[in-house]
Amino acid sequence: MARRYDSRTTIFSPEGRLYQVEYAMEAISHAGAAVGVLSQEGVVLAAEKKIISKLLETAKSTEKMYAIDQHVACAVAGITADANILIGRARITAQRYFYTYQEPIPVEQLVQRLCDLKQGYTQFGGLRPFGVSFLFAGWDRHHGFQLYQSDPSGNYGGWKATAIGANSTAAQSILKTDYQDDISLKDALKLTVKVLGKTMDSAQLTSEKLEFATLSFVKPELIGFHQLSSEELNSLLQECGYVASSSEEA
Repeated sequence: MARRYDSRTTIFSPEGRLYQVEYAMEAISHAGAAVGVLSQEGVVLAAEKKIISKLLETAKSTEKMYAIDQHVACAVAGITADANILIGRARITAQRYFYTYQEPIPVEQLVQRLCDLKQGYTQFGGLRPFGVSFLFAGWDRHHGFQLYQSDPSGNYGGWKATAIGANSTAAQSILKTDYQDDISLKDALKLTVKVLGKTMDSAQLTSEKLEFATLSFVKPELIGFHQLSSEELNSLLQECGYVASSSEEA
């Protein structure tokens, strides 16, 4: 039955569904997992990294974590090429706002503008939805630290902790059980390790398979985005009781 209604993004099925949008969400459910945890001290983003070749220079490329502005960063699950387009648009939007008002753009306003673009791609013929979901981590003087999730339909929402990508349902179940409102940034890092350790398909966690990043105060009144190095990741994994990477054991 779906085949009669899924040839265009603008055709509703008799049940009121847009199949192309649902297919985009299905593509994301097979992508590498990404987890976000909000704490009073900052936001933790973590993701599973797919190593497609041993020849890839991982230190010079990122697949999951992107800085949008000094006070906003995101984690990605889905088609990376689609994500690059949207991240570029988000960076331009943030800089235009700063140029106009001489202050950083509020986080939700940036997310909403990006989601308006994503929604437009579900409404007009000849276009397809962006096959990517985002976890946005940010801080502004209005609401402090914030965590948002957006999907291909253009819908978004604020979260204390959430997961997207493969095994996201199981990850959210763990987060719902273990998350606490007064969690510290260090405990948030440990919680994301626990979630990925129980939901990833890999036999063991190593620094080569993970990307971790934090958005927090590096100085008073100065927000910084920090992506954990291999050494920092190995130390965190050891602290959480996981085996360190083979490169460190050697």
